[in-house]
Amino acid sequence: MQIHFHGAARTVTGSMHLLEVNGSKLLLDCGLYQGKRKLAFERNRSLPFKPSEVHNVVLSHAHIDHSGNLPQLTRNGFRGRIVCTPATRDLCEWMLRDSAHIQERDVEHVNAKRLRKGQAPFEPLYLEDDVERCLEQFEGIPYGHEVRVAAGVALRFEDAGHMLGSAVTHLELDEAGRRLKLVFTGDVGRPRAPIIRDPAPPREADVLLSESTYGDRLHAADVDVKARLREVVAATRARGGKVLIPAFSVGRTQNVVYHLHQLFLERALPPLPIFVDSPLSANATDVFRAHPECYDAETLKFLETGKDPFGFHRLTYIREAEASKALNDLRIPAVIIAASGMMESGRVLHHLKRIAPDPRSTILIVGYMAEHTLGRRVAEGAEAIKLFGEEYPLRAQICEISGLSGHADRDELTRFFGRLKAPPARTFLVHGEESQSLKLAEHLRARGFPRVDVPCPGERFAL
Repeated sequence: MQIHFHGAARTVTGSMHLLEVNGSKLLLDCGLYQGKRKLAFERNRSLPFKPSEVHNVVLSHAHIDHSGNLPQLTRNGFRGRIVCTPATRDLCEWMLRDSAHIQERDVEHVNAKRLRKGQAPFEPLYLEDDVERCLEQFEGIPYGHEVRVAAGVALRFEDAGHMLGSAVTHLELDEAGRRLKLVFTGDVGRPRAPIIRDPAPPREADVLLSESTYGDRLHAADVDVKARLREVVAATRARGGKVLIPAFSVGRTQNVVYHLHQLFLERALPPLPIFVDSPLSANATDVFRAHPECYDAETLKFLETGKDPFGFHRLTYIREAEASKALNDLRIPAVIIAASGMMESGRVLHHLKRIAPDPRSTILIVGYMAEHTLGRRVAEGAEAIKLFGEEYPLRAQICEISGLSGHADRDELTRFFGRLKAPPARTFLVHGEESQSLKLAEHLRARGFPRVDVPCPGERFAL
């Protein structure tokens, strides 16, 4: 039994871990690396193993840094199953199609410049046809059901509480009479988050493979998300500006919409229009409506009133490009929620062109911004930002609401692991910037975890 770390090792994106048991290769996640453009392009194009040799894929959840390279995997010879929860399968249908569209559009933009310079054109990472073939290999497994995914490997999903359909993967490994219980957390959510259920902590693990995104920090204590959201929106409206909320299309957008809906029901906000400017967000919201089995008790109770948690009369979902462009001519205060969440691509960039230089307006950060992303530069208060090759001054107010994070912080992760009957013999920390993973490793060692490793990219371990 071996595990080989190919992605999200000492970095926070590109989750990809190859488990070898009884001669079978099982891939845990197959995500896109996100960061500096040139490095991301090179990393994502070069898979570090032969796709045809992978037996099956286990997918923890639908976020693109965990699922986004699956179409390239199948394009290059993978013919096995992609096992995930039903909600993850349905979300990936839209998210991977959207990713292919972005790949094609971005390469088209780059190639226009390359051709002018007499350089050979690039090919997209994958095409929409590759996505359609990939989607045929998905298999949805409900929480709590046990299935065999390779020789000597049984799988069971439990709720990770990170986003709709996210799963903590429990693997029972049996090789030559040696049995191990391996728990792969994927991304762990926060207790008492809106809409979805709380994370289900594991009780037993010989080997723990965990994310560490917030491994060196704590979320602000007792953040009243609704109160802070009300404060930011009301103050910006009073200045005559707009609130731009860069948000992941899946999970974060629905959380923000849910809180805004509650505020309007409570008459805590003055009237103003709300726009969700993302076809993917609109489609993903339809998937949310189709999976109430993932909801927490509060959201289920809200559904019993006959109201739609994700729709109300002041809210408009924007799918068409022309309607999105029309928002640029809007002369009244408004809230615009747009992807991408880290401001690396998508419609949010077009809104930034108008809103970033406007001191009346606010850019509201509601999630984690990885290193080397535009979102990180905005969050850190850069004086100017570059958009479409031109520089724009950043004069808008920059605000942040940490209570909407979809990742457990250090203490929440510690409590999550604290339900284990005994510390695992081996713990591997991934999906975190190096300093965060290393500090969480120290923290866990001090609490009795006997061996905690922070793998380097490409590092292999015997289990």
